[in-house]
Amino acid sequence: MTPGTGPRCVEQSRGADEPLAGTAPHAQRWVCVEHAGPWTPTIAADPDRGVVTFAERAAAEGWRLVLIRRPGSRGPVGRSRVYLADTSPAESRLTTLAVDDLREIELTVAHGDPTPHPVLLVCGHGARDQCCVLDGRPLAVAVAESGADVWECTHLGGHRFAPSAVVLPTGFAYGRLDLSGALAAYQAADVGEMEARYCRGRTTWLSAGQIAELAVRAETGIREAAALTVDVTGPRRVEVRHNDGAVWEVRLRRRALDGARPPSCGAEPEQVSSLVAGAVERLS
Repeated sequence: MTPGTGPRCVEQSRGADEPLAGTAPHAQRWVCVEHAGPWTPTIAADPDRGVVTFAERAAAEGWRLVLIRRPGSRGPVGRSRVYLADTSPAESRLTTLAVDDLREIELTVAHGDPTPHPVLLVCGHGARDQCCVLDGRPLAVAVAESGADVWECTHLGGHRFAPSAVVLPTGFAYGRLDLSGALAAYQAADVGEMEARYCRGRTTWLSAGQIAELAVRAETGIREAAALTVDVTGPRRVEVRHNDGAVWEVRLRRRALDGARPPSCGAEPEQVSSLVAGAVERLS
């Protein structure tokens, strides 16, 4: 199957009833660099050697790089806006600066000015998957019209959940968004909370931790973004701790999807299974 000749990966993921929880990309620290494009399928293939070299440095120092641009913008930019984010619950922080050369960037959130509001990054990476163009870009434009601080960005992982987005500095990722969901996610982050609808997990954690945190939030209604941390204690067992001392144990299980789905448009459908939350037990 090639793009445009059959159901899109978004449609097939929904048809397979694929859960969102636990599908967020894993990155504690993010660096976002304004780059109007055109965007190549991967940052490593960018014709600008400076971008490729910076991407290599960021990866070596433990940062996830995404390129960003304002919705609808494709022209050249002057000085590039850069965001640096740490998503750790107790220390979530977002700073910004403008640079002429990527070699000016020091990879630390201390480099830059604190931002008063979060930013919403919506994947619009059409060179990677058509669903990000067809679903992500219109959402980014609509959110921008609302006045929220939104950018299109390169690949976040999980094209099949388009429109997909991440809010910084909290690091909560979202999928299958509509306008009301995107605005709710942004507004929640602006007051130090998270929005449970459409949430894929917090990028600070690996998949098991993402699933467990969301399971406890569903059980308790906790919205405070910084309230919970996770600790994988055994095979398919995760402890979730509240900053007030409460502890839950979440047991995970594997569930086969109802049908096959491709990981992205143009790929062959495959039968897969997902980790999901089982029992949630309050320990203290």
